[in-house]
Amino acid sequence: MNSQDLKHPKKDIGKLLYTDLLPLSKDGYDVTEEFLVHVVQIILDFLKKSNDRTTKVVDFHQPHQLREFLDMEIPDDPQPLDQLLVDCRDSLKYQVKTAHPYYFNQLSCGLDMVSLAGEWLTAAANTNMFTYEIAPVFILMEQVTLKKMREIIGFPNGDSILGPGGAISNLYAMLVARHKMFPNYKQQGLKTLPQLVMFTSEHSHYSIKGAGMVSGLGTDNVIEVPCDDRGKMIPAELEKRVREAKAKGQRPFFVNCTAGTTVLGAFDPIHPLADICEKYDMWLHVDAAWGGGCLLSQKYKSRLAGIERSQSVTWNPHKLMGSLLQCSTVHFKEDGLLISCNMLCADYLFQQDKHYDVTYDTGDKVIQCGRHNDIFKLWLMWQSKVA
Repeated sequence: MNSQDLKHPKKDIGKLLYTDLLPLSKDGYDVTEEFLVHVVQIILDFLKKSNDRTTKVVDFHQPHQLREFLDMEIPDDPQPLDQLLVDCRDSLKYQVKTAHPYYFNQLSCGLDMVSLAGEWLTAAANTNMFTYEIAPVFILMEQVTLKKMREIIGFPNGDSILGPGGAISNLYAMLVARHKMFPNYKQQGLKTLPQLVMFTSEHSHYSIKGAGMVSGLGTDNVIEVPCDDRGKMIPAELEKRVREAKAKGQRPFFVNCTAGTTVLGAFDPIHPLADICEKYDMWLHVDAAWGGGCLLSQKYKSRLAGIERSQSVTWNPHKLMGSLLQCSTVHFKEDGLLISCNMLCADYLFQQDKHYDVTYDTGDKVIQCGRHNDIFKLWLMWQSKVA
């Protein structure tokens, strides 16, 4: 394939190197525009094929075969633009067509075109989400959208954040729960804690055990609770295991309730689990990464009845809501806990004497510091839907 294979070429851009495009100056703009127009055409061709039922969902090849087809080695010298365009087209040729009518995956399904447009603009903006000064529009957009999601959950106040996937959202919930009950842990570490134990269904996502592992709790102290024949956690079995843990001198502190298990799609019963958590002073988290979208359905929102009684909720719009990957949110009923748990007050990033209200800065709420802009594709897509 060469530049003549590309649609609507205006000039031979293959003779120019990528570095000739930079910066976007008067002399380089025409070439830059031409290059990007070709890229967009490649994307549109891919999307057209993706929606063709006569094409394969994926032209699958083994890893060693793809290495033969595609030269992925980084060259010593910059490549001409026509070669970069060939690379773009070939990379999509062997990629899974997530917009294909026959594509369905446990993590996502379909490709919303408005959300895709939002992701394109997000990439063009190329900003971070850790302070208001670097992303003023997107920070406000995030606040408005997450507030709406909390209202749908039933948290009239509270706080929320977008994170890199449901596993990290679940981790944040566990860390905040521990911080709420044992705030001295942040400075003094594990030595200040009793032997904590947490509970989750035997069909829950593995990230709950992962939270126990990375937090220092240990996977042995993440206790799996049996489920019924429909895959739902059995409340009586939870209470039995809580009593057993207390009898051993352990401190039950966290219960994960899954709303939409990965394999069976089961929804744990929230109300009876909330009763048990209130009885034994435990934090109730609802992992609705998959099932959270049911909150938007008049027909199915009853499956999450009682979610407003939880202290935190994970909800991934990139699943049932159809937003582009990645788009994961975690919501807390109580405001202030998230930043209290994670802030380290790095004054070289989060100065307190700025000319605007620094409570709009979000970087100190999370352990990752910098965050990708995951809000615009969700906000724009939501704008396009009927309420």
